[in-house]
Amino acid sequence: MIGRLLSLMLLTLGVWGGAAIAMEVLEFQTPEDQERYRVLTEELRCPKCQNQNLEDSNAGIAVDLRSQIYAMVNDGKSNQEIIDYMVARYGEFVLYRPVHDSSTAVLWYGPFVLLLVGGLIFILVVFKNKRQSDKDAKL
Repeated sequence: MIGRLLSLMLLTLGVWGGAAIAMEVLEFQTPEDQERYRVLTEELRCPKCQNQNLEDSNAGIAVDLRSQIYAMVNDGKSNQEIIDYMVARYGEFVLYRPVHDSSTAVLWYGPFVLLLVGGLIFILVVFKNKRQSDKDAKL
C-alpha cells in the first residue's frame, strides 16, 4: 500500500517536474512585444502538428519557430513581416485563417452555398409532398 502511494507520488512529481523544465522563459523589451509574440504564436499553426498552434505545440519545429518569432519580435519586425516570412518558408498551411482569394473561395463560401442549396431542396420537397397530399385528399 505504502509502496504504491510512494510510486504514485514520485510519478506525479516526475510529470510536473518535466513540465516545469519544458517551459520557456522569455524576456521581452516591452509588454506590447510580449503580447505580439503571444498573438503570433496563437495565430500560426505548427507545420508538424495538424491542428495545434505554435503556442500549444511541443513539437521540435514549434519550439524552433517560437524562438524565431521571439528573435524577430525583439529585432523590431512587424507582425506582417513575421507572418510573410513564415508563409514564404512553410506555405499558407501555417495560417489558421487563410487569406481571402480565388484559391480559397470554396473554403470560405462553400459551406454557405451548400446550406442554401440544401435549404432550397428541403423547401421544394416539402411543397411537393404537401401538393401531393392535397391531391390525394381531394380524391
